[in-house]
Amino acid sequence: MVKTNVLTIPYPEDLLLVLKENPETFETEAKLLLAVKLYEMGRVSTGMAAQIADMSRVAFMFALERFGLSPIGVSPDELEQDLANA
Repeated sequence: MVKTNVLTIPYPEDLLLVLKENPETFETEAKLLLAVKLYEMGRVSTGMAAQIADMSRVAFMFALERFGLSPIGVSPDELEQDLANA
């Protein structure tokens, strides 16, 4: 069994009103944002980032597109250019 730690981040109730989100949606998105940023910085793999985001590795890899990132180390624009030039 893998040992896990828990991170608690307090946030004001007003934040939910501003974002028009419920706590569950906000917390799910916050986990994803942390995972994406750590992946973007090269600090974690897609597998580890997926664990942080509490989603499958494949789902995380597809979610990277929302942030303009690629799971293969090439930006979507670069990949598109490579395909056009092929």
